[in-house]
Amino acid sequence: MSTTYDVREGHDATAGVEAAVAALRRGELVVLPTDTVYGIAADAFSPAAVAALLEAKGRGRDMPVPVLVGAWRTLDGLAEDVTPRVRSLVETFWPGGLTLLVRAAPSLLWDLGETRGTVAVRMPLHPVALAVLEQTGPLAVSSANRSGLAPAPDAAEAARQLGTAVQVYLDGDRTAEPVASTIVDLTGARPRLLRAGAVSEKELLEVLPDLEPLP
Repeated sequence: MSTTYDVREGHDATAGVEAAVAALRRGELVVLPTDTVYGIAADAFSPAAVAALLEAKGRGRDMPVPVLVGAWRTLDGLAEDVTPRVRSLVETFWPGGLTLLVRAAPSLLWDLGETRGTVAVRMPLHPVALAVLEQTGPLAVSSANRSGLAPAPDAAEAARQLGTAVQVYLDGDRTAEPVASTIVDLTGARPRLLRAGAVSEKELLEVLPDLEPLP
């Protein structure tokens, strides 16, 4: 059975945040609003929870799940090497709509799918998401929709697509125009733009003059 909590601006989000944190700690799935699109979240360090997330979306392991963090410093424990280039991107665009693909720290005990030793990390600019992340630590989070369908603009649409596979839905404000985060690959000698999104290429070039654009 799923439960929905109203966490819209102007409402007390405490009960919803606490329910979401408790569910995530039990290895269950939660839908929550972010600054880009609604996300379906699982404990990043629970292989069973991540597998349940992929199953709920109808998505294979060949499309590994990104990770959301609640603080800049968390990246230091997830990335093999936080270079000055990575640090400058974090300082400029986090929290916000930029996902960084970096080499994962080899000591991490998790299974996000076929990552080939990498991890995609972002810090969202949304008070509810940050309130949850502050208590849970890193979460595996993908867009709250079935694979092949459009990202959900609100919790009601997320529930229509994902149903009882998700135990807690946090109903925040409807997103005006769901825009995915921009993804930059920092695992090679030259940074590459993998996906256009919330942060423009022009903005990125101000920090990464050698950015390789989309083909």
